[in-house]
Amino acid sequence: MIHTSGNSEIKRVVAFFISGDIKIFKQKALQWAQQYSTIAALDNNQYNNHRHQQEEFLLAVGTKKEISVSENCFSSLQKFIEENVGWKFGYISYDVKNEIEKLHSKNPSQLNFPLLHFFIPEILIQLKGNEVEISSNEKPEEKIFEEINAITLFGNHVSSFPEVNSKMNENDYLRKVYEVKEFIRQGDVYELNLCQEFYCENYSCNPLQLYFQLNEKSPAPFAAFYKLNNKFLLCASPERFLSKERNKIFSQPIKGTIKRSEEESADKNLREQLFNSEKDRAENVMIVDLVRNDLSRSCKPGTVTVEELFGIYSYPRVHQMISTVSGELRTEVLATEAIKNAFPMGSMTGAPKIKAMQLIDELENTKRGLFSGTVGYFSPENNFDFNVVIRSIQYDAAKKYLSFSAGGAITIDSDAQNELEEVLLKTEAIRNIL
Repeated sequence: MIHTSGNSEIKRVVAFFISGDIKIFKQKALQWAQQYSTIAALDNNQYNNHRHQQEEFLLAVGTKKEISVSENCFSSLQKFIEENVGWKFGYISYDVKNEIEKLHSKNPSQLNFPLLHFFIPEILIQLKGNEVEISSNEKPEEKIFEEINAITLFGNHVSSFPEVNSKMNENDYLRKVYEVKEFIRQGDVYELNLCQEFYCENYSCNPLQLYFQLNEKSPAPFAAFYKLNNKFLLCASPERFLSKERNKIFSQPIKGTIKRSEEESADKNLREQLFNSEKDRAENVMIVDLVRNDLSRSCKPGTVTVEELFGIYSYPRVHQMISTVSGELRTEVLATEAIKNAFPMGSMTGAPKIKAMQLIDELENTKRGLFSGTVGYFSPENNFDFNVVIRSIQYDAAKKYLSFSAGGAITIDSDAQNELEEVLLKTEAIRNIL
């Protein structure tokens, strides 16, 4: 059936019924999309409640208009939104923080994604149950649907296994945990998210194959595949940074992670262990307080509330402690302002946020880039939903350089060895597929 759209950017929206496996259709659609230089795919992997990505599956393909900048990021984004109607997809890198606060990043980066990239797609594919809606300014929607169904999926075999190195060896990481605790004792911060980069050099791979494997091993409610020419993001994030529905915004920070067990009673005990962990509760409530402060900069007085504190959510490999903070936007606050006022997310920085970010640049030895940034969309109604880029691979096909990072919140009660084990747990799915 055909729906007529009032959006001048889109000629029409055509809906088709999928008779086969939805998962197979999504994979075929992504494989079909590889002919284009710009792709954004967002997938909630059928975690269907308000704690997770609002849209079941969105695939934005091709570039009608785009913005790619490494300065004046938020003002450029606001102008782009004002000048263009319709869906907009993109990302904001962690180091945009340097424009928001008086900060700098002296550390090197091998990846060098633009700091901010957004685009209006030529083709948008939207999945809703067994129905797929396709809108296109490039070719007939019926032809796109036929081409996708005709795709023969490649296998999940990875042809080579790279050597995975770390920019911070175990002893260095343990020593830096002790350094953070000393900063805490001195009163500089009371929580800091310390991360490290793992990398592979001279590695040729099919990024989409890797993404399929990552999504198979660790299906996440904020999964994303992003292609920008030769640069790729393969994301298996469980965490929402910020979303907007009408005049309400939500943030859902994760602080608290524990492994899962295949044995039911043991797995239940692990859930209870995480819920009752004083250390994890302390980490979580510190970041909840920070998020409340961030949201209060954009919301009407008295409307910022903690809807859920210490919620335990289960994913294939880990249990996570997630809290939900919401507030009602003030009328004059633009969507980009609300994002800027909360960026970067407190769960990836620490508290107080500015001092934590200063120390992060001193303690870590690479720029985070897209890691700790956010990927998402603005809808035609000016709603938005953005994730936290964690549990993710960044890959530069031209340089043959692959990178993934992880870390954890360090508090005064942190045990350095336990923090290292948490880093390895968070990167387990990626290390396994490599």
